[in-house]
Amino acid sequence: MKPDYNLIWVVVLMVLAQLTAFYLVKDLDWKWVIFWAYVFGSCISHSMTLAIHEISHNSAFGNSKAMWNRWFGIFANLPLGLPYSISFKRYHMDHHRYLGGDGIDVDIPTNFEGWFFCTRFRKFIWIVLQPLFYAIRPLCINPKPITRLEIINLLAQLSFDVVIYYLWGVKSIFYMLAGSILGLGLHPISGHFIAEHYMFLKGHETYSYYGPLNLLTFNVGYHNEHHDFPNIPGKSLPLVKKIAAEYYDNLPQYNSWIKVLYDFVMDDTISPYSRMKRQLKGEVKQD
Repeated sequence: MKPDYNLIWVVVLMVLAQLTAFYLVKDLDWKWVIFWAYVFGSCISHSMTLAIHEISHNSAFGNSKAMWNRWFGIFANLPLGLPYSISFKRYHMDHHRYLGGDGIDVDIPTNFEGWFFCTRFRKFIWIVLQPLFYAIRPLCINPKPITRLEIINLLAQLSFDVVIYYLWGVKSIFYMLAGSILGLGLHPISGHFIAEHYMFLKGHETYSYYGPLNLLTFNVGYHNEHHDFPNIPGKSLPLVKKIAAEYYDNLPQYNSWIKVLYDFVMDDTISPYSRMKRQLKGEVKQD
């Protein structure tokens, strides 16, 4: 349970990679802007959201420098185009403390999502629109008063977007926003959203994935391990599994996020309703 200082340099390199891409796409035909937004930009953007996930657990600078992590999260947020980091941290801590808590854990789909997206075609559309639902759901389930850091996150992001538009034009802005939206929607990496907590097997609420896409996602696939030890950086979660193999090896697990997406759409017994929901008792403390 110690900081992963390599995370800092990886995030800096990812930001530089996206800045380079913003410059390179500014004069391309629109078809190539869209192509590279999906093939390259979406991978970097989705990977950056999971770097922000790591930062939300103070993995970059450690718990003793919590505010350093918040400022670094705002920096990591910049190439995504939309303010995200500070709000994510507030809601994600609730997800860990009150997993499945009705009205608290905004990772749980709304009743409307479960009711409406119940056919194969509608579930496919739900996957495509996942970024929209993740953005709107907190406002419906558990709205929180806006904080000073969220305002700073918003102003920093808007300033960055204006600078990119002024320097390189609308194609760079489109590439940035399209990459973020496409990367969180119908994309192989997005399989982790469903793989983590949807009950393909009744009685098993959290699942791990041990495939190669962990290399792009800071080992978020080691999800049982992450929920057991949220203060251990993603880099070290394979070591957790190795040390405690008798606890993890025999649990249900995935080897393909693409297959998870396919099975979610095609399996008529699975829908956004396929989540464990709990009625919380006692005092609830939220960020």
